[in-house]
Amino acid sequence: MTLYLDLIFLINYFFDFIILLSTSYILKRNIKIRRIIIGALIGSLSNITLFIKLNNYNLLFFKIILSILMNYSTFNYKNINYFLNNLKYIYIISIILGGFLYLLDNNIKINYIFIMILVPIFIYIYVKSINKYQKEIIYYHKVRIKYKNKYYDLNGFLDTGNRLIDPYFKRPIILINKRIKIDKYLLVPIDTVNSHNLIKCFNIEELYIDNKLIKNKILVGISPIKFKMEGIECILNTSVIWIWKL
Repeated sequence: MTLYLDLIFLINYFFDFIILLSTSYILKRNIKIRRIIIGALIGSLSNITLFIKLNNYNLLFFKIILSILMNYSTFNYKNINYFLNNLKYIYIISIILGGFLYLLDNNIKINYIFIMILVPIFIYIYVKSINKYQKEIIYYHKVRIKYKNKYYDLNGFLDTGNRLIDPYFKRPIILINKRIKIDKYLLVPIDTVNSHNLIKCFNIEELYIDNKLIKNKILVGISPIKFKMEGIECILNTSVIWIWKL
């Protein structure tokens, strides 16, 4: 079997460079490109295993040491959490990239040039998705309401545009999609972009946000329209979140 060492080195270096660049971007490390180049060169030392016979345990140990050196040479050491977090994402992206390549290899036979074009596109999409998730995750909350001695668990989302207030007693209003049988309710006017509506609001016995009890009085309103966000059943009020953070 003919081994093209220059091609093997180039591909390994390319993958290590993409992994380190993605880690830096996701964690917002702002690392200079020359450090990523050095880290990828260190990662490419794994090519020496082509000439040295190692059993599985020694090979695993060698690759762990190599990843630690890659991490240190690229991101340096500031504290243990910083160092381990970098290492964690190096492994995560490596596994995801490896799975992607395995999927390609099992479904379509492609040449190395095509791989080197396709991999950055895949990693770019993945990194953009992760960053979007990281930005949005702070707005997602686990919500539990108690009404008539029954608990309802909802997926909540903080809408910074929701500042609905009960005009009578100035209570913040959260909106839900879930249909709950209520006997007593208060009609509260709300204005949207295209219309003016009255929504049914009712008192609840307890409200929990991320398992923290909110002691202030809160009203729950039944939204007249369905929420467009996937899986969201409750729109939180900015005033409620401010109370929750206290």
